[in-house]
Amino acid sequence: MGTALETPAWPPITLAEAAQVLARLPQGGELRRLEWHSPRPFSAAALAQTEHGTVFLKRHHRAMRSVAGLGAEHAFMRHLADRGQPVLRPLADAAGHTVLPAGEWVWEAHPLAPGDDLYRDRPSWTPFLNDRQAHAAGAALARLHRAAADHAAPARPAEPLVSSATILGSADPQAAARAYVTARPALVGWVAGRAWQDELAGVLALHDAPGVASALRTRPTLWTHNDWHPSNLTWTSGGTVAAVLDFGLADRGFALLDLAIALERSVVRWLELGEGTAPLAEMAQARTLVAGYAQEAPLDQADRALLARLLPLAHVEFALAEVDYFAGQVQRPGDAALAWQGYLIGHAAWFAGAEGQALLSAIAQEDQA
Repeated sequence: MGTALETPAWPPITLAEAAQVLARLPQGGELRRLEWHSPRPFSAAALAQTEHGTVFLKRHHRAMRSVAGLGAEHAFMRHLADRGQPVLRPLADAAGHTVLPAGEWVWEAHPLAPGDDLYRDRPSWTPFLNDRQAHAAGAALARLHRAAADHAAPARPAEPLVSSATILGSADPQAAARAYVTARPALVGWVAGRAWQDELAGVLALHDAPGVASALRTRPTLWTHNDWHPSNLTWTSGGTVAAVLDFGLADRGFALLDLAIALERSVVRWLELGEGTAPLAEMAQARTLVAGYAQEAPLDQADRALLARLLPLAHVEFALAEVDYFAGQVQRPGDAALAWQGYLIGHAAWFAGAEGQALLSAIAQEDQA
């Protein structure tokens, strides 16, 4: 949530650990070296060079991911791959298991994704490099939603750092938001002593969460990606999507909410919020991303209007999940404060300002056909 690199929250994957995991995989092979460690804050990941090629290893603490939760994520990925989506199937052990528990950790392994990882070293919330990629990302998301429509699995088990529709998919989003907080002891402890219920209610009321939720609940549910942004995609030389990465936040939700999350993650330069007066919104990329989506899954005026109403609220549940994570799992109160004030409240406030309103108007009114 800033421009500077932070010390990773989890210890890096070691050669010994990687070798033990790879030894469980028929496709793994003898480890040669570890080539790269992910700087992302929610898990430890590395690229392992083996005798057979490159394997992407990811290690979660059991407090973050259960075998069942990660298994539900992998089942969704296999469903998409079976329907021709550019999603890699996780590697399996000899018994066919793709979730690999080991002591306090839960592991997963994936083949190296095809295409160019153009955004690997860029911070989250980095906009697309060009409009062509924004259009391709929107079209790819629509195709993923079409392929996901018949994935009948229920929502995954409640776990940290999952971006579901618990709040905006409820009949009473304010009550659901309060329940979300009170169900998480670390989050309860962190908000103690502040007027958190008033602050949270203010965010939801500012953008009419009850009305938005009522409209959203008329739409069908489906499993969605929930973290669609440039660095979770790899790219062909022609600017199209080569592979879709990182289904760690995936869960059952709504297609328009997933599209709103994609916009929230991709078309506002949030890392510059408060640093000056330069415009933050990439208006052309926002229009282009939605146009790409509409090319594959047409959006009528009601769809676009609801999408614009969803956008200022799309971050709320994950912002709360981040506060819980930083306050509890990794004990970083400063990051928890940033997630609450800068992310939960700050992003919602920006959408109420002139530039945010202009972005919402462009999304709601632009003819995407």
